[in-house]
Amino acid sequence: MRAVVTRVKSASVEIDGIVRGAIGRGFLVLLGVHRDDTMAQAERIADRICGLRVFEDENGKMNLNPVSADAASLLIISQFTLFADCRSRRPGFTEAARPDTAVPLYEAVIRLCRERGFRVETGVFGADMQVESVNDGPVTLILDTENL
Repeated sequence: MRAVVTRVKSASVEIDGIVRGAIGRGFLVLLGVHRDDTMAQAERIADRICGLRVFEDENGKMNLNPVSADAASLLIISQFTLFADCRSRRPGFTEAARPDTAVPLYEAVIRLCRERGFRVETGVFGADMQVESVNDGPVTLILDTENL
């Protein structure tokens, strides 16, 4: 799995002109599922997202996880393009999981984050979504379970 995690002051997702999900302070997570991913990768990436210490402590150091910083809100958006093969000018997506694999793993990450006490908002898998965010910092990290 691959995730682009952005610390935000706010973020929202809109589908067909209707806000589907919105958060205040927390993380906007764009989540891609690889065709070979399993539940083990879902557990690993959920654990890492929920434990990232990128909020400032009383000394101004990035040392607090979202819960410690009162920022336990996540907007998780499915993003198959994170596994694009860009060696040519037209990206290929054969490395991205097909929906029958991707949807259950995407939903598992959402469930695992909720089980850790996070408020999780989502888009709709496969929908045409408009995502807005007010980035905080900006702080943006790329997580890949292959490297975790």
